[in-house]
Amino acid sequence: MTTPKTEIYFATRKRASAHVYITKGQGKVRINNVPVEMIPQETVREVILGPLEITGDLRDKIDISVRVRGGGFMGQASAAATGITRALIGWTKSKKEPKEHPLPKSTREDLRKRITDFDKYLVSGDARQKEPKKFGGPGARRRKQKSYR
Repeated sequence: MTTPKTEIYFATRKRASAHVYITKGQGKVRINNVPVEMIPQETVREVILGPLEITGDLRDKIDISVRVRGGGFMGQASAAATGITRALIGWTKSKKEPKEHPLPKSTREDLRKRITDFDKYLVSGDARQKEPKKFGGPGARRRKQKSYR
Protein backbone atom coordinates (compact mmCIF):
# COMPACT_ATOMS: atom_id res chain seq x y z
CA MET A 1 0.00 0.00 0.00
CA THR A 2 1.34 3.40 -0.96
CA THR A 3 0.42 6.59 0.79
CA PRO A 4 -0.55 9.56 -1.39
CA LYS A 5 2.11 12.24 -1.68
CA THR A 6 1.30 15.36 0.23
CA GLU A 7 3.13 18.59 0.82
CA ILE A 8 4.10 19.49 4.35
CA TYR A 9 3.33 22.97 5.59
CA PHE A 10 5.11 24.38 8.63
CA ALA A 11 4.22 27.07 11.17
CA THR A 12 5.41 28.20 14.59
CA ARG A 13 4.01 30.31 17.41
CA LYS A 14 6.06 31.07 20.53
CA ARG A 15 7.75 27.71 21.35
CA ALA A 16 5.23 25.54 19.48
CA SER A 17 5.77 24.17 15.97
CA ALA A 18 3.22 22.51 13.69
CA HIS A 19 3.54 20.36 10.58
CA VAL A 20 0.38 20.14 8.47
CA TYR A 21 -0.48 17.53 5.82
CA ILE A 22 -3.41 18.18 3.46
CA THR A 23 -5.06 15.59 1.19
CA LYS A 24 -8.36 15.09 -0.63
CA GLY A 25 -10.94 13.59 1.70
CA GLN A 26 -14.18 14.02 3.61
CA GLY A 27 -13.39 16.88 6.00
CA LYS A 28 -11.51 15.06 8.76
CA VAL A 29 -9.21 17.15 10.96
CA ARG A 30 -6.77 15.34 13.25
CA ILE A 31 -4.36 16.96 15.71
CA ASN A 32 -1.55 14.61 16.77
CA ASN A 33 -3.68 11.73 15.41
CA VAL A 34 -6.67 12.72 17.61
CA PRO A 35 -9.89 14.02 16.00
CA VAL A 36 -10.27 17.74 16.67
CA GLU A 37 -13.75 17.15 18.16
CA MET A 38 -12.13 15.25 21.06
CA ILE A 39 -9.97 18.19 22.20
CA PRO A 40 -11.40 19.17 25.61
CA GLN A 41 -10.75 22.96 25.58
CA GLU A 42 -13.41 24.73 23.52
CA THR A 43 -11.31 27.87 22.96
CA VAL A 44 -8.47 25.77 21.54
CA ARG A 45 -10.90 24.06 19.14
CA GLU A 46 -12.26 27.44 18.00
CA VAL A 47 -8.74 28.76 17.32
CA ILE A 48 -7.73 25.64 15.36
CA LEU A 49 -10.94 25.50 13.30
CA GLY A 50 -11.01 29.29 12.63
CA PRO A 51 -9.44 29.12 9.14
CA LEU A 52 -11.62 26.13 8.19
CA GLU A 53 -14.83 28.01 9.03
CA ILE A 54 -13.85 30.72 6.54
CA THR A 55 -13.52 28.11 3.77
CA GLY A 56 -17.19 27.11 3.97
CA ASP A 57 -18.06 24.06 1.81
CA LEU A 58 -14.42 23.43 0.79
CA ARG A 59 -13.84 21.98 4.24
CA ASP A 60 -15.71 18.80 3.28
CA LYS A 61 -13.37 18.09 0.35
CA ILE A 62 -10.08 17.85 2.26
CA ASP A 63 -8.53 15.95 5.14
CA ILE A 64 -6.03 17.70 7.39
CA SER A 65 -3.53 16.09 9.71
CA VAL A 66 -1.50 18.24 12.09
CA ARG A 67 1.56 17.18 14.09
CA VAL A 68 2.23 19.80 16.76
CA ARG A 69 4.64 19.89 19.66
CA GLY A 70 6.36 22.25 22.10
CA GLY A 71 4.96 25.27 23.92
CA GLY A 72 1.64 25.59 25.71
CA PHE A 73 -1.80 24.59 24.48
CA MET A 74 -2.73 28.05 23.12
CA GLY A 75 0.64 28.41 21.36
CA GLN A 76 0.09 24.98 19.82
CA ALA A 77 -3.44 25.98 18.75
CA SER A 78 -2.18 29.17 17.09
CA ALA A 79 0.65 27.30 15.35
CA ALA A 80 -1.86 24.70 14.10
CA ALA A 81 -4.21 27.45 12.83
CA THR A 82 -1.38 29.19 10.95
CA GLY A 83 -0.21 25.86 9.51
CA ILE A 84 -3.74 24.92 8.40
CA THR A 85 -4.13 28.33 6.74
CA ARG A 86 -0.84 27.92 4.88
CA ALA A 87 -1.83 24.42 3.79
CA LEU A 88 -5.22 25.65 2.52
CA ILE A 89 -3.73 28.43 0.39
CA GLY A 90 -0.63 26.45 -0.68
CA TRP A 91 1.79 28.92 0.90
CA THR A 92 5.45 27.94 0.64
CA LYS A 93 8.52 29.81 1.82
CA SER A 94 10.16 29.58 -1.61
CA LYS A 95 6.92 30.79 -3.29
CA LYS A 96 6.91 27.74 -5.58
CA GLU A 97 3.63 26.35 -6.84
CA PRO A 98 2.55 23.27 -4.81
CA LYS A 99 2.65 20.03 -6.84
CA GLU A 100 -0.43 18.03 -5.90
CA HIS A 101 -2.63 20.40 -3.94
CA PRO A 102 -6.26 19.26 -3.53
CA LEU A 103 -7.63 22.76 -4.29
CA PRO A 104 -7.22 24.54 -7.67
CA LYS A 105 -5.14 27.73 -7.86
CA SER A 106 -8.08 30.11 -8.42
CA THR A 107 -9.85 28.74 -5.34
CA ARG A 108 -6.70 29.11 -3.24
CA GLU A 109 -6.22 32.74 -4.31
CA ASP A 110 -9.83 33.56 -3.43
CA LEU A 111 -9.41 31.76 -0.12
CA ARG A 112 -6.21 33.67 0.62
CA LYS A 113 -8.01 36.97 0.07
CA ARG A 114 -10.87 35.98 2.41
CA ILE A 115 -8.52 34.76 5.13
CA THR A 116 -6.29 37.87 4.89
CA ASP A 117 -9.36 40.10 5.22
CA PHE A 118 -10.37 38.12 8.34
CA ASP A 119 -6.93 38.03 10.04
CA LYS A 120 -3.62 38.66 8.27
CA TYR A 121 -1.65 36.90 11.02
CA LEU A 122 -3.21 33.56 10.04
CA VAL A 123 -1.04 33.64 6.89
CA SER A 124 2.07 35.51 8.04
CA GLY A 125 2.22 34.18 11.60
CA ASP A 126 2.55 36.14 14.83
CA ALA A 127 6.19 36.69 15.81
CA ARG A 128 5.56 38.00 19.33
CA GLN A 129 7.25 36.03 22.11
CA LYS A 130 7.82 36.31 25.84
CA GLU A 131 10.73 38.60 26.68
CA PRO A 132 13.42 36.55 28.41
CA LYS A 133 14.74 37.25 31.88
CA LYS A 134 18.02 39.17 31.94
CA PHE A 135 21.20 38.06 33.68
CA GLY A 136 21.63 39.33 37.24
CA GLY A 137 18.15 40.82 37.49
CA PRO A 138 14.90 39.55 38.94
CA GLY A 139 12.98 39.55 35.61
CA ALA A 140 12.74 40.75 32.01
CA ARG A 141 12.26 44.45 32.79
CA ARG A 142 12.31 44.67 36.58
CA ARG A 143 15.44 45.92 38.26
CA LYS A 144 16.70 45.73 41.84
CA GLN A 145 15.57 48.64 43.98
CA LYS A 146 18.29 51.14 44.91
CA SER A 147 18.63 53.02 48.16
CA TYR A 148 21.12 55.91 48.44
CA ARG A 149 20.46 56.88 52.05
